[in-house]
Amino acid sequence: MTAVLITGAGPTGLTLAITLARAGVPVRIIDKSPEFHRGSRGKGLNQRSREIFDDLGVGEAVTASGTEHITLRKYRGGVALADHVSSGDRVPTPDVPYATGLLIPQWRTEEILRDKLAAYGVHVELGTELVDFEQDEHGVTARLADGRSVSASYLAACDGGRSTVRKALGVGFEGRTEAEECMIIGDVRADGLDPAYWHQWFDEDGAVMLCPFRGDDHWQLQASPERDAQGQPLPASLASFQRLFERHARVPGVHLADVRWMSTYRINVRMADRFRIGRIFLAGDAAHVHSIAGGMGMNTGIQDAFNLGWKLAHVLGGQAGEGLLDTYEEERLPVAAWTLNLTDERLRAVREGVRRPGVGTEAVVTDDVTTLGVHYDWSTLAGDGPLAGHRAPDAPLTDGGRLFEAFAGPHFTVLDFGAGAAVPEGVRTVRLGPAEEHARRAYGMEGRAGVVLVRPDNYVALSADAPSAIADYLKRLGG
Repeated sequence: MTAVLITGAGPTGLTLAITLARAGVPVRIIDKSPEFHRGSRGKGLNQRSREIFDDLGVGEAVTASGTEHITLRKYRGGVALADHVSSGDRVPTPDVPYATGLLIPQWRTEEILRDKLAAYGVHVELGTELVDFEQDEHGVTARLADGRSVSASYLAACDGGRSTVRKALGVGFEGRTEAEECMIIGDVRADGLDPAYWHQWFDEDGAVMLCPFRGDDHWQLQASPERDAQGQPLPASLASFQRLFERHARVPGVHLADVRWMSTYRINVRMADRFRIGRIFLAGDAAHVHSIAGGMGMNTGIQDAFNLGWKLAHVLGGQAGEGLLDTYEEERLPVAAWTLNLTDERLRAVREGVRRPGVGTEAVVTDDVTTLGVHYDWSTLAGDGPLAGHRAPDAPLTDGGRLFEAFAGPHFTVLDFGAGAAVPEGVRTVRLGPAEEHARRAYGMEGRAGVVLVRPDNYVALSADAPSAIADYLKRLGG
């Protein structure tokens, strides 16, 4: 029997599948689409997601395919007014290895994740649609559109904002839709346009933006739509893309062509009222949708999956009791609510910002959108110590390695600052001497002995003077 069945093979489902597969959990991942899409869609990985991808072993691949610092060129009336280098004033620090996010088309992110998953012998099952399911105390039985059934211990719904699973469960998905406020979006060729810039044309009567990607001859176009005589938005088309480009950009000789993907985006702000229903979990857009301001959607889903993945792996591996799974909703539902509020506020900020000539989408960026500050200090998993429930900082080690390299994998990690800790089997230990100044400073261990326990998702579980606190904490997980 499959341990975990995942429906939906976007970044959320793929991240969850990799997290489980590397822990040795039998997993299947299905998607109703007949083929993999090639749309740029969610095009930004933030700093926290980049750390997660490093942990999963795909950090180098996404960095090689993405752009860290893009120059935003802002126009008004077709005239270039100002340039802004994204995160141009930020540099890596010992505890934060990524100073900036990464521009990378979603199709490429998914391709990299699928390749990693395939290395564990797991492949996405395309054209495989879940149509119904039932669960009991022993597991979940999912029925597929072709008449087959799949039995699994757990079902993870990563099947998007229109989630079949969420709807069938009757889970509330309250919020709002801004039907009139919309944007057309698509991937086009724009030969003759300088790919050194993310071009952003803002006028009083509309806007067009064209964002280039490394190693790709297609740009992502975003624009306010044309409207009919009644003021209703017209659907996206190559012809409308060209007309809007000519109206706002006024760049002669550039003809848009070869549309690879297009869509109309409407702002939906909604959140499920539950993320766990028995043996079924909601993650990513199936659990929450919101404004694209700040690029939080894909990143929040990736971080949902990383949180859920280690917990499922520990329960299925006998290292923790079933109650650990309740902490997925306990931790991630408040983060989703915070994200909805943040993206609403960031959308207001960028709408106000672009009214000023020379201001573009950089108006959306704050430290919050890195999600490095997301924490769970309210969680029942947060033990003692001032950093409990917070992201575990990175630090260089005197042997040339880094803490993040030690954290990578499905295990807990003990940082032993001269306490002489003896730890249970399956827990990795990093012994840190007096010369590990960066680590001692980052974890509040300057001039004293003690231990820090770091969770598999790289959050601090506890810090203590006595090593016995580690065994006590792990025992509480109920394995």
